[in-house]
Amino acid sequence: MKAPQDVFAEYLANENLKMTPQRRIILDTLLKQDDHLSSEELYARVKKRDGSIGQATVYRTLKLLSDSGLVEPLDFADGVTRYETSYGKDHHDHLICERCGKNIEIVDETIERRQEQLAKEHGFTLLRHKMYLYGICPDCRKK
Repeated sequence: MKAPQDVFAEYLANENLKMTPQRRIILDTLLKQDDHLSSEELYARVKKRDGSIGQATVYRTLKLLSDSGLVEPLDFADGVTRYETSYGKDHHDHLICERCGKNIEIVDETIERRQEQLAKEHGFTLLRHKMYLYGICPDCRKK
């Protein structure tokens, strides 16, 4: 499997764009994160590394990273788009607390098989999917 930096550089070249130092810093910053970042959170972390990088550059680079397949936008139904790296990762779904926003990545083979069955029953060839399960986490239920 190619390194994410190489995948992004190839994507940019195919779009007649260059791998700039700013884009490299944004990509490297995002790849080092384990959590789901909003564009504003990513911008704050990038700015600590290089204060000359503007917010618009972060937004545009996130769009390019998403279009290249390296990152995926997530919608946790709180009005904030978050991003996670998707390249080379196994598929997973999310459990999301509607009170505190906590989210847990889950992998369940039974759910995956059932989704495939449902698609087949309805004549679909499943290409991709996202599943968000909303509820209240144990910590919030105690409050």
